Amino acid sequence: MSDSPSSDSQTHDTATAKAHDQQNARSGTGFWNIVQSVGAAMIGVQSRKNRERDFTQGKPIHFIIGGVIGTLLFLLAIWLLVQYLLATS
Repeated sequence: MSDSPSSDSQTHDTATAKAHDQQNARSGTGFWNIVQSVGAAMIGVQSRKNRERDFTQGKPIHFIIGGVIGTLLFLLAIWLLVQYLLATS
């Protein structure tokens, strides 16, 4: 008989586990996690735990876009610093 209480409990436990896994997958690569990962990767101090999280739960396109934006912001900061130093010398 498939309507036994233990069968319902197992179905509920499986559904709960799947929902928990989906929530962890989504929360693992939020906006600030991507910003942190890209920044840490740019200076070479990414932790193993975060790197594994990024490779298992993240989408490559998010990190590519984050890397491009991070690089552009870095170049803009350098350019502004050079412009400031040239203007004040």
